[in-house]
Amino acid sequence: MPIWTGSLWHVSSALGVETIENILPLLLRLSFVFRSLSVLGGPGIDKNIRVNHRIRAKEIRVIDDNNEQLGVLTPQAALKIAEERGLDLVEVAATATPPVCRIMDYGKYLYQLNKKQHEAKKHQKNITVKEIKFRPNTDEHDYEFKKNHALRFLQQGDKVKASVFFRGREIVHQAIGRALLDRLVEELAEVGTVENRAKMEGPNLIAIISPKKS
Repeated sequence: MPIWTGSLWHVSSALGVETIENILPLLLRLSFVFRSLSVLGGPGIDKNIRVNHRIRAKEIRVIDDNNEQLGVLTPQAALKIAEERGLDLVEVAATATPPVCRIMDYGKYLYQLNKKQHEAKKHQKNITVKEIKFRPNTDEHDYEFKKNHALRFLQQGDKVKASVFFRGREIVHQAIGRALLDRLVEELAEVGTVENRAKMEGPNLIAIISPKKS
């Protein structure tokens, strides 16, 4: 007997399948499951989901692939129905009494789930915080230059951390810093809203401006 044929016989015996003809469809399904695990970085689902022979409950409530209730069955009886349809038995509500299982194509389910998660990630925007720094004596040209940077950051969808740094005795001029940040917030009002109003953090007066939602 060829080595590969002998290996199939060992697998079929372990799974309780009597003939090579019966195990080949099972191996094809397993292959699809393993491929789906590697697609798009693997499934973002509970790794403890029980499938087929891993289901341990004595009785389970079964829903088939047509969304029909098959009632309460033993896992063995439900698995037989799933195998006759070339599908899998998947435990979807382990804490229910009895646990609820669905008959489905588990490999296809994993693939579709990963595809949806991948698409969702593609549309996610990673918001970063860009900092612009002022001094109490920032001149008009420098102010306009930094304000334009803040405007661009907000238009790109990033948050802006605007800070005024006070050195030494400059700390007594907090009112100048607050006026500067209030002016900035007002002039950026079309594209940004205040998330955190100006407050002192050590020698810095800091305000956080978030982009307006479109």
